[in-house]
Amino acid sequence: MIYGIRPVMEALHAGKEIEKIFITRGARGDLMQELKQLMRDRKILYTEVPVEKLNRFTRKNHQDVVCFISSVTYQFIEDIIPAVFEKGETPLVLILDRITDVRNFGAIARTAECAGVHAIVIPAKGAAQINADAIKTSAGALNSIPVCRIGNLNRAIEFLKESGLQIIAATEKTSEVHYQADYTSPCAIIMGSEEDGISSDLLKLADKKIKIPLLGSIESLNVSVACGVVLFEALRQRGRVG
Repeated sequence: MIYGIRPVMEALHAGKEIEKIFITRGARGDLMQELKQLMRDRKILYTEVPVEKLNRFTRKNHQDVVCFISSVTYQFIEDIIPAVFEKGETPLVLILDRITDVRNFGAIARTAECAGVHAIVIPAKGAAQINADAIKTSAGALNSIPVCRIGNLNRAIEFLKESGLQIIAATEKTSEVHYQADYTSPCAIIMGSEEDGISSDLLKLADKKIKIPLLGSIESLNVSVACGVVLFEALRQRGRVG
């Protein structure tokens, strides 16, 4: 975490990977306007919040801005997919829609790395912060598996479809069970938040919808557990396990 207008500007000029930037709602001043313009030029999103939120991050003079620098270097899905095909491998991508819990995200990354997932795709807004807790929970997997942070998940999915990947959405809004789907071809699996599931816009883009059968009274699995169930079914079908 860094704070103060000039230190944040220096981080942007240095090309640091920015996780999140919070600015006090209604903050004014020439230097603040310069910072906002720099963020627009670099296409870096920021969130305006009450000053009390920044004060919870630090009691020092933050000058109305607090910035979290990412612990990982984000990659581009447009570079990863062609490289996977060139190696003669069948792409397996995991798309996380609004997974905001840090430990869930870390656990998912650990499972994805163990399952041979080629990339994890997350939205620029509404995703868990990749911090020390996430990396610890991932058992270091976040240092090795590519993570792609995308401004618009819809466009990312369109790119994946154009690249020949089947889009499979895990949702309770279907009758098809997860092991009935075919994962042997190039595919991307979408997992949504435990609270809201997958957004309706992304569901419309899915080629197939699957659900995990549940026999108990609890309505859903923890999302990291659900990811493991689906990913290792994909590996089973691809003949890489079992």
